[in-house]
Amino acid sequence: MGIIAKQSLRGTIVTYLGIAVGFVTTFFVLTRFLTTEEIGLARVFIDTATLFIGLAQLGTSSSLIRFSPYFRQEDGSLSHGFFFWAVVVPFVGFLLFTVIYCACHVPLAAWFGEKSPLFVEYYYLVLPLAFFMLYQQVFETCSNVLMHIVLPRTVRELIVRIGLLVLYLLYAFHVLSLNGLMIGICLNYGIAALINIIYLFTLGHIRFRPDMAFLRDNPGLLRNYLSYTGLLVVTALAGTLAPILSSFFITAKMGLDSTGIFAIATYMAVMVSIPYRSVNAIASPQIAWTLKEGQKAECSQLIQQVTGNLLLIGGFILLAIWVNIDLIFHVLPNGETYATARDVVLILSLSQLILATFTVCQTTLTYSRLYAFSMVYSVLLTVAAMLLNSWLVPRYGMTGAAWSNLLSYALYFALILITVRLHGIRIVHRRWYMTLVLLVAIFLINMLWLRFLPISHIWLSSIARSVLLLGGGFVVAYFTNLSPELNALLHSIRLPRH
Repeated sequence: MGIIAKQSLRGTIVTYLGIAVGFVTTFFVLTRFLTTEEIGLARVFIDTATLFIGLAQLGTSSSLIRFSPYFRQEDGSLSHGFFFWAVVVPFVGFLLFTVIYCACHVPLAAWFGEKSPLFVEYYYLVLPLAFFMLYQQVFETCSNVLMHIVLPRTVRELIVRIGLLVLYLLYAFHVLSLNGLMIGICLNYGIAALINIIYLFTLGHIRFRPDMAFLRDNPGLLRNYLSYTGLLVVTALAGTLAPILSSFFITAKMGLDSTGIFAIATYMAVMVSIPYRSVNAIASPQIAWTLKEGQKAECSQLIQQVTGNLLLIGGFILLAIWVNIDLIFHVLPNGETYATARDVVLILSLSQLILATFTVCQTTLTYSRLYAFSMVYSVLLTVAAMLLNSWLVPRYGMTGAAWSNLLSYALYFALILITVRLHGIRIVHRRWYMTLVLLVAIFLINMLWLRFLPISHIWLSSIARSVLLLGGGFVVAYFTNLSPELNALLHSIRLPRH
């Protein structure tokens, strides 16, 4: 097994361990020990920092990967000031957006102040959090370029989440005050950044000294970098802002209590899109290669395979959540509070299913000669999300925010699908339609079951519908060969012979 395969496998294992820690934190600690307002504060606090670093890094994460071959030596090390620019460019971006963020304090305080004054109290604490998150991400990217992904991913997916779990428990048992919790969240990411830079130094060949002569000798490199980074900054603005706009609008218009409830609903819905993370990471290099070689038929086949499998897997996860939604809220600590977002979970899950299924198409567009459309559509996504949230949240609250999310993603990916198809890439396959029919049929049967064959015992009702509907759907998917790849995987599993 090569180094890439080994690193990817270990990284995937770490990712799922992190998901397990996040699941425990979200559904059994936050909902039990924190109020909805406190959950909302933590969510919008981290969301604001995430938006900040998405802009402040000035496209550094993608640029480091894109331009690292120009700095790579024969022994695999990186020189000519590579790490100097990796540190300096995002620092310049941080200073720039710090000035903008501070200048926006008065209008943003007025926007959030009436419904969410608690967030305004911690407005400036976002800056150290964003700084630590920024360099945690930068140092992780540097390690990735050096083909060492396991420890940085362990830091991001596992150590940070364990740290947050410990902080929430310390706050729950009154060891920390609310101020202590918020400062602790900042320090948690600071420790993550520190671990990543120490790890970088242990890899060797790390020099933070600039090489201006190298840039003077390669003027085309600087021009390409500046034009590429300009594109990335615009795309990052749209790509980072759109997914978290709903949290900001709910915080401003409804208050942190509603933000907390919406956050828990979002955590549930995100489960639908988890499979695409690993699949997209594996498929992206293959798609890039087929496009580079002009192999559109092979690219179409690969995309049909990926989208079909993700639609099937993500669809069944969505149905598993929806079939058991009442049981989930029954088991969830203070579940009656969060059950008000029952329909929100379904709408957000549908948007996550669209995201999981078609992100590979967005990746295809990015790698094609029509990559500029990716920037245009990202801007449209943000504009649509802002307009829809400003219209629907005041009228329909959290449900309006969920619909804003779904409609903006539907528009975004519809444009991408049309563009990719005009580029000669086929996406839809016959099995794709069959999968949709199966998923819709299970959803409708579940609805009719609850309407005409209700079972008063919540555990019995959930178990019966899960076994018969989801189990039956799995059998249908298997015998109709909706996913030849998953069927082949099942056939490869053999019980040991005695």
